[in-house]
This record gives sequence, C-alpha cells and structure tokens, in this order.
Amino acid sequence: MGILQKAAKLLFVCVHLILLSGCWDRKEVNDLALIVGLGIDQTKDGKIMLTAEIIVPKAVGGGGQMIGGGDGGGGGGAETIVRSGTGTTVADAISNLQEKLPRRIFWGHTEVIVFGEKAAKAGIRQHLDFLGRNPETRLRANVFVSKGTAKSVLELSPLVEQSSAEVLRELSESKLLLRVTAKDALQMLSGDAGAAALPMVKILPPEKGTQELQTIAFIQRTAIFKKDKMVGDINDKLTRGVLWLRDEIKHADVTVTPKGGKGKITATLIRARTELIPKYEKGKWKMIVKATAEDDIILNGTKLNLMNPKYTKIIEKELAKETEKRIRDTLKKVQKEMKADIFGFAEIFHRKYPREWNRVKDRWEEIFPDVEVVVKTKAYVRRPGIGTTPQGLPEQEVKQ
Repeated sequence: MGILQKAAKLLFVCVHLILLSGCWDRKEVNDLALIVGLGIDQTKDGKIMLTAEIIVPKAVGGGGQMIGGGDGGGGGGAETIVRSGTGTTVADAISNLQEKLPRRIFWGHTEVIVFGEKAAKAGIRQHLDFLGRNPETRLRANVFVSKGTAKSVLELSPLVEQSSAEVLRELSESKLLLRVTAKDALQMLSGDAGAAALPMVKILPPEKGTQELQTIAFIQRTAIFKKDKMVGDINDKLTRGVLWLRDEIKHADVTVTPKGGKGKITATLIRARTELIPKYEKGKWKMIVKATAEDDIILNGTKLNLMNPKYTKIIEKELAKETEKRIRDTLKKVQKEMKADIFGFAEIFHRKYPREWNRVKDRWEEIFPDVEVVVKTKAYVRRPGIGTTPQGLPEQEVKQ
C-alpha cells in the first residue's frame, strides 16, 4: 500500500504540473507603452493619422515617480509625450505607430478618445468598430470631437493636470455639458435612430506670459452625427436643452427677470427629472415632454422678499418658462433643421408601439422632423437662500 500511495501522489503532482499555465503570457509594465489619450485625424490624402499620448515613467531612486519627458510634441508637461502613426485604417496607423516605439502599445489605460473634425465628418463607425473589438480598449473612455485636429488637442501642456487626457477626463466627469463614453457612442450609432451626439472641444487661447501650448481644450459645443457622420454642431445653451430632453441634466444656472421686480434672479439646479411619454393616434406620432426642476436661489438682484409665497410663485413660473424655451430652441435646431434623433425618441416609440414602429422604421429619418412635441415644464424654489430679504437693501425698500 505504501508504494501505491506514493505512486498516486506522484501522479497527482505530475498531472497538476502539466495543467499549471505559469507566466508564459505575462506582460511586464517595463515593456509597455501606456496610452492615456488617443486622437484620430484624417489627412489631406485621405489616410488616417493616429496620435497617442503616452506616459513617460522614469523611476527616481526606485520610487516610481514620473519625471522628465522626452522630446517632440508635447502633451501633458513633462510626464507624457505624443507620437503619431499613419495608415489607410486605424489598425494600419497603429502598426505604423508601433514601429516608432521601443515598447509594446497598451490601451488599457486610455482615458479619452478624440476625433478630429475632418475625421468626424468622414465617418467614425469603422474607428469605433476597431476600438470595440480590441480587448485592451476601455469602453469607459470618454469620447470627444475636436474643433480642428485631435493631435493639436493632445499636444497641449496643461499647467494644472498631468496630461491633456486628464484635463478632458475631468471636464467630462464634471457633467457641465454632454458626457459620452465609447460604449455610449457605439450604442447610439447602432440604435433605432442611428444618430449620436458627442461633446466638442476647442483649444482655449493661452494666457499672456505663457507658452503657446500651455493651455487646455475645453468642452464648448456638441457635435451631431447621423449615420456615423458629423452633420453639424450646436452651442452650449442648446446642449443643455439636449440634456433636459435626455434626462441627463445635472448642473444648470438660470437667470430670470421676474414681473413686478426690477433686477435679475439666478437659480441653481438641485434636482431635475424629465419624462418622455409617447403617443400614437391615427397615424400621428406625438411625444409629451414633462420636465421638472427643483432650484436654489443663489442671487437676488431685485427688491422682492423671497420668503413671500406670492413672489416665489412668480419666480417659479419664470424659471419654468426659461426651461421650456431652452427645450423648444433645441428642438427647433436639432429636430427641425438637422433632423437628427439624438433624444432617443425612436427607441421610446419602438418599445411602446413595436408593431406600428416596424412599419415606419425605414422612414424614421423622414418622420422624425414632423413628430409633434408637447413640452410641459414645472419649477419649484426649494430654498430661497439664507437671507430673508435682498442683501444690502434698506428694509423699507423691500417688497414684502
């Protein structure tokens, strides 16, 4: 029995040694070029230029601190460098870029993906398709369109953050305007409407006394896409109307001039809710938009005592009217002029009326501009502020 037990144990160990994979496919950090920002541009001859913002790790006394920075092209102070490659597709451009780097490209740390304006107008589907198939790519990476080239954005050397990619990531996470990830973009383009909206960035002019590249790109507008091609863009005010319609509004300051009081009042958003209710009657498509806002008063430039419910009601009506105006202005531009369903109306109608939708889905681009949209807005002032009366105003002049 002793010999048999020993033989069984030896066989058990040998079998498990065969099954152990070990570290044959290990990837050492020292062998990788860590990409934090990716830019995609189209050149004059129709080729794709891919620009990568790469971290430059240089250990100081074994501490792993990042210093120094390489030459040529920019981006992110001394802690990143920018390199580019060209090809007929993104895959070819990456191969060309890899030839210029001593380390293997690694996409797992990519924070932002920027499309140049020319590339966006030519179409972004094939680029997103490649990124979606690459197992290393982070689909949580924020996607942008740049006014001009994507390379010029990544080459900037911001004074505050470590890299241009980090600046864009922080701006996107603030949700002051639109925030879209690679996953969101793929879902929008593959949705029923086939339309998408991506935040658009523009380079801020550098301050006096600073170098040309010592500045940042900031989110200024929104690029509108139909069938993966950029067809136009809208400003920040209309973008907030888009956020209202998509129930994505997080931050908003609204200034109104209430009736019966000279001066202006500014309210800031606490909470917001938008409900889209689809209707289909006798061949007519209709969408009811119910938008509700809860606000704080952060500035009272009138003589009105906001503790008086009479004046509070007046302000709430004005705030609701202003919100409705922003939504209607957005509908006029995006629905009527651009005819791009970036609000998700198609998906909502599809869920509620699948049979009717299937009959018109191939003609939705023609039907969408004629969809009747009824906008109903409400606003509530939850907190008028610490002061009960307008600050710095004699009590006898306050309207009670």
